[in-house]
Amino acid sequence: MQLKALLEPLVTRMGYQLWGMEFRVAKHSALLRLFIDSEQGITLDDCTEVSRQVSALMDVEDPIQVPYTLEVSSPGVDRPLFEAGQYARYVGEQVRVRTQWPIDGQRNFAGAIVSADEDSVTLDVDGREVRLPLEAIARGRLKGTLPPATQVEE
Repeated sequence: MQLKALLEPLVTRMGYQLWGMEFRVAKHSALLRLFIDSEQGITLDDCTEVSRQVSALMDVEDPIQVPYTLEVSSPGVDRPLFEAGQYARYVGEQVRVRTQWPIDGQRNFAGAIVSADEDSVTLDVDGREVRLPLEAIARGRLKGTLPPATQVEE
């Protein structure tokens, strides 16, 4: 069973969206990172509770055969993008994308999302449109911006 198919129903029942997941294997360990989201935002308590529930399920199902660390967090301001619908949701926003292989001689792209469908994402990179097949994208991330700090008058 795929990890997403195992974990997404649990996270959804808890009232959250499984925004995405990363699984990285190093020489002697692995990291399973889950990104959860909700309309109300995510708190540390939310992450802790999801981590507890996911850990219990993973202990029973045992889908990962190597020692690993589980990390649960919100996607944050520079949220990673995993699926076509996530790119479509942020049309007009600035992103950074790295591809698995060169496209037009490069692998790193930064620009605004023009469009996205189930097969590709189109970016405006310095005034030219670049179409990136979804299968070519190794990782994509919003270029988040924090709102300006408000000054407190004394």
